[in-house]
Amino acid sequence: MKKVFATLTVVALLAFGGNAMVMAQDAAQPAAEETTQVDEQTPVEETVEAAEAEAGGVVALHKTLKTKFIEGGAGFMAVTLLCLVFGLALCIERIIYLSLSKTNTSALLKNVEDALKEGGIEKAMEVCRETRGPVASIFYQGLSRYDEGVDVVEKTVASYGGVQLGLLEKNLSWITLFIAIAPSLGFMGTIIGMIAAFDKIQQVGDISATVVAGGIKVALLTTLLGLVIAIVLQIFYNYILSLVEGLVNEMEDASISLLDIVVEYDKAQKK
Repeated sequence: MKKVFATLTVVALLAFGGNAMVMAQDAAQPAAEETTQVDEQTPVEETVEAAEAEAGGVVALHKTLKTKFIEGGAGFMAVTLLCLVFGLALCIERIIYLSLSKTNTSALLKNVEDALKEGGIEKAMEVCRETRGPVASIFYQGLSRYDEGVDVVEKTVASYGGVQLGLLEKNLSWITLFIAIAPSLGFMGTIIGMIAAFDKIQQVGDISATVVAGGIKVALLTTLLGLVIAIVLQIFYNYILSLVEGLVNEMEDASISLLDIVVEYDKAQKK
């Protein structure tokens, strides 16, 4: 924060000093002011023209994409595009869920250990109940079986860890399905476009670029859309897998640490 305030102060001083110099020059040279104003208007006009050109470029790009979408067959392209919509929806849901599943395991382990020393198993279970995330849920399930022995606690932690892993990997199979379907639909569009091109050749009785161009264009556009959708979803899928792997490693390390704490607590209770 200090660096930010210092930077803002320097910028303010420079701006104030620059304004003061400009005011002094305006008072000393009124004729130069008119020239400066004329010169300053030119960059402003150029900036406005550049902004308009950029906006026009965006509009042109939007129109181009719309045109290519229609040329590829609006109905067929829309079905392929639905793979992207549903796939991205599932990816965003998984990313949000996995982000909320992260837990500060070091702090949780310390709180559980302190709770065991102060209030026993019930106090430790209360700490786990008030903490969000799969690690806290695993801790809670393991501690709830402490009365049955440390071995049962270990088995419970391992079993419930598998349950939490299933929850972390939920809907990933649907994402892989859309990754596979999107290019498949694109290749289907390729086949349909080539069939349409050969039908036109059969009707006309002559092979020419004009006759087959429409069918080939449909074939290329649908394939391109399917491949782009598959690439985008694959990137999100790999990112989600990295999040899942990180959480799984975190759960395994935390479970081992919990068992060590429970064993030490059990030894202290038996003394």
